[in-house]
Amino acid sequence: MSLLQTYQDELLEAGCDEAGRGCIAGPVVAASVILPNDFFLEDLNDSKQLSEKKRLALKEIIEREALAWSVFFVNHEEVDKMNVLNASIHAMKEAACNLKIKPELLLIDGNRFKQGDIPHVCIIKGDGKYMSIAAASVLAKTHRDAFMLKMSLVYPNYKWEKNKGYPTKDHCAGIEKYGYSPLHRKSFHVKSLYQSKLELLID
Repeated sequence: MSLLQTYQDELLEAGCDEAGRGCIAGPVVAASVILPNDFFLEDLNDSKQLSEKKRLALKEIIEREALAWSVFFVNHEEVDKMNVLNASIHAMKEAACNLKIKPELLLIDGNRFKQGDIPHVCIIKGDGKYMSIAAASVLAKTHRDAFMLKMSLVYPNYKWEKNKGYPTKDHCAGIEKYGYSPLHRKSFHVKSLYQSKLELLID
């Protein structure tokens, strides 16, 4: 499916997306991106549909050619305090507010957001439909992955270099053997680990 270049040509739009909602460790990270009107990348898509090598290549192009871009981290402790949905919304709002150019419209991936100073439109699966949201998806994912890769050197028992904080078999095995790290989200431990055990039994 080809991506549309803009949502509404007469408005200066910024795409917004987040990464890390389904993780049990590490931050939620959001990005906001304003692209030039003539910007087009054939390979740009929802970051989950791209290889790590492709995401990193696209990241360089987006950061070089975007009119403005911003990334915002909400750490694991703040995620626990405000819950993951509110953390995602907060991260996207802050990423948009930190843009060096103020957009006239925010394109939000998903179906939930809170009204701020800038008008917004929520678009389900927007990262597969609009270039600016797809670009934000790539930046959020690559910046979060880079952080978790660094943290995997500090806490090597959980294979974060592979799973980036998602509750995979290796990650859950590390928790079983070594306990939780300081970067694990307290609000997600029991439910996510239990679900992963169920999946192991089903497999």
